Amino acid sequence: MARDTLTGSRIRERRLILGLRQAELAREAGISASYLNLIEHNRRRIGGKLLVGIAGVLGVEPSMLSEGAEAALISTLREAAADSGVPVAELDRVDEFAGRFPGWAEVLASGHRRIATLERTVETLSDRLTHDPNLAASVHEVLSTAAAIRSTASILAETGELEPEWRDRFHKNLNQDSLRLSESSRALVSFLDEGDTGEDRRGMPQEEAEAFLQASGFHFPALEEGTAVPQELVQHAPELVSEASRSLARAALEQYQADARAMPLPALARGIRSGGLDPVALARQFGCGLPVVLRRLAALPEEVLGREAGLVICDASGTLLFRKPVTGFAMPRFGASCPLWPLYTALVRPQVPVRRNVVQQGRNAAAFDCMAVAWPLEMPDFGADPLYRAVMLILPGGQDAQDPQPVGASCRICPRRGCPARREPSILKEEF
Repeated sequence: MARDTLTGSRIRERRLILGLRQAELAREAGISASYLNLIEHNRRRIGGKLLVGIAGVLGVEPSMLSEGAEAALISTLREAAADSGVPVAELDRVDEFAGRFPGWAEVLASGHRRIATLERTVETLSDRLTHDPNLAASVHEVLSTAAAIRSTASILAETGELEPEWRDRFHKNLNQDSLRLSESSRALVSFLDEGDTGEDRRGMPQEEAEAFLQASGFHFPALEEGTAVPQELVQHAPELVSEASRSLARAALEQYQADARAMPLPALARGIRSGGLDPVALARQFGCGLPVVLRRLAALPEEVLGREAGLVICDASGTLLFRKPVTGFAMPRFGASCPLWPLYTALVRPQVPVRRNVVQQGRNAAAFDCMAVAWPLEMPDFGADPLYRAVMLILPGGQDAQDPQPVGASCRICPRRGCPARREPSILKEEF
């Protein structure tokens, strides 16, 4: 039932909430009770002066009766029904439910949003707890200290009379362990709550470098125009606390600068406008390798590229060295990512371009057009094994959405059932 045909239902629900009889409302509105009965059962359209009069009697805005629940609320209810995994026989009546019971609809929608937020928090913290050595060490310190305090307290409580010397020793140990627990807990809370600009932060260097790149939107006009050099940009960046992070950021900017020289922004923008987004054609036009093109496209502003773009780069071990996020495509902060990514297919087929339409399993699955290629890091020498890296450009919207390849973020937070590439059980309920 359309939302604009539910005005009568909303009038009836509001009248019942106020405890008004149908005859009373009809009298106040200047119409017959029989006509109001037809309106309340959605058998007569209502609008104009009559709607304003009834809204005034009921003490609400006319729009609350004619429009009912907002579209966002109804959309959230539909999403909650889809995510429940339970067959919903009355999904086509969600507009009517939201219109007749807006309070309960908002309760369900709020609960769904809260559950989604909590699930994302659990995924993030679980992934971080598993792979972040600093966090794992801090938690271990808190747990071991708490266990020592519990043991000492148990001895004092369960043992009979103790010699004064032993009792004082246990009390001293208890005091020292309590102080250590307090300091460890404070350090753990500080570690979890610290901002990206903390002076004594203990984040990983790669995280600091990524925060620096994200602060500029992965685009650096000064390098494009040649008015600055990488060293100047990283020297006083507040996101870069450690020397290791500054080194990583400087290397990323040097690569950015080299790519910008190979494919100047004005010429690249003209090439995209005239020939479309064809990486191979652009590589031929500018006489450069496909890895340069993919990195360059990901660094372009959205108004030039015409869409959002993400990028990941890995080395031969599969470790992610660079990440530019794209909406809807989850990338793990720590540990290994999904081995089904086209990035790794390209890694085992060096210098062979790989293009796949993929859909990442999760709450809001969306298709992505992924283009990847692997290249040797330097010219190999006789008797030495080449070192390869792989790059993957991620564009929202697949080229062949009819049959996308399912992928995940990482095994630990992937809900896909029966995946042959799974390395470890998922902490989530497997549903796909």
